Amino acid sequence: MPWPAEAVLLALVGVVAGMIGSAGGITSLVSYPALLAVGIRPLAAHVTNTFATLGILPGASIGSRPELRGQLPRLRRWAPIVAVGTAAGVALLLSTPNQLFARVVPYLLCVAALGLLVQPWVARWKETTSERAIRFALPLGLLAISLYSGYFGAGSGIMVLALLLLTVEDDLPRANALKNVLLGFADLLACIAFACFGPVHWAAAWPLLVGLTAGSVVGPAITRVVPGALLRVLVAGAGLGLAAWLWAHPG
Repeated sequence: MPWPAEAVLLALVGVVAGMIGSAGGITSLVSYPALLAVGIRPLAAHVTNTFATLGILPGASIGSRPELRGQLPRLRRWAPIVAVGTAAGVALLLSTPNQLFARVVPYLLCVAALGLLVQPWVARWKETTSERAIRFALPLGLLAISLYSGYFGAGSGIMVLALLLLTVEDDLPRANALKNVLLGFADLLACIAFACFGPVHWAAAWPLLVGLTAGSVVGPAITRVVPGALLRVLVAGAGLGLAAWLWAHPG
């Protein structure tokens, strides 16, 4: 397939991936294999995919305006934590083999997916739990996940969504909107480093980014119309599927 046709394909794949990712699913489940399919090597595909997912930040922010209303104090409080974790993760990626988390990630994804499924019961449990414990759990969890997101990233959206639902936000669309912006901020920091030091495949990155931006405008609307229970099951199922795939293909 000639490269102009591959660029169109990546743009279309980006639209689908952006809709899935901004609705609470896993963007990389669609976009990363597409980059491999057009002949880009794994590390370059990972870096290129991270750069392209930057398009989700403006798209999802536009699509999630109702859910983001009143959320600015939370974003200001948590963005520095995400920045520190992401910077550390990117530094690890650029200085170590890309296999450090290979055997741990499937289990992290399983925990996050199961956390989504039990979230309604946890919401009731939170009413009798110390707020101080929750305040400590959230920043520590965000730091750990953003470190992982800067280094490897697959499934980090599900991890952040589960963490937010289990700690501070019971409403899935609002938690999803927060997740999109926080991970978009993490992608912005990673992209600056990758643009300077990483093997970004620019010809593939731009059409994928355009598609992701367009698709991510639509995704938040899906979370408003799909029943929360069904969406939790679908997202958790995608997470468990990705966990199984990563466990079988750790390299």
